[in-house]
Amino acid sequence: MTDDLDWNANRFLDLDDDVLVGQCMVDCYRSQGPGGQKRNKTSSAVRLRHQPTGLVATAVEDRSQHVNKARAIKRLRLTIALTLRQTISLVDFSPSELLSECIDKQSRLQVGLRDHRYNHVVAEILDILHACDMRVSEAAKQIGISTGRLTSFLQRNPKLFGKVNEMRVAVGTKPLRHG
Repeated sequence: MTDDLDWNANRFLDLDDDVLVGQCMVDCYRSQGPGGQKRNKTSSAVRLRHQPTGLVATAVEDRSQHVNKARAIKRLRLTIALTLRQTISLVDFSPSELLSECIDKQSRLQVGLRDHRYNHVVAEILDILHACDMRVSEAAKQIGISTGRLTSFLQRNPKLFGKVNEMRVAVGTKPLRHG
């Protein structure tokens, strides 16, 4: 189900946390490993199984179920952005207003991991790359930035960089080198 190119990540990324969690099966369980008595006696670990997409996100690091649930939601949002593709046509394409807002005067993508726009930007960039047959130079041209600036943005997040390389290999292109 997650390989369907007609899924639109924004469909789920635009939902507030309560609605998104409402689409999930929520499992709370005891976390394994160090953390003292409380961690081993309470069900603080959280797993979210997003029913519409089948995607799963977990968080087990904290002793607090509330903190772990918030982390799992953030991870689910990133997983949605990395996984769900929307087919776009490059004929008369222009970047979304949101993506354009994240490009500064030096043509750098200025959106960090904690920025609420980050997952939307990631999803759009991956959609553009997919439409460009994973050619970074072509995608950068479509976005209006240099190849180096796009590559730098992709390398900042190991999960994003890994996904790009996975997608490149799937279309028969060499993975990008980290540098």
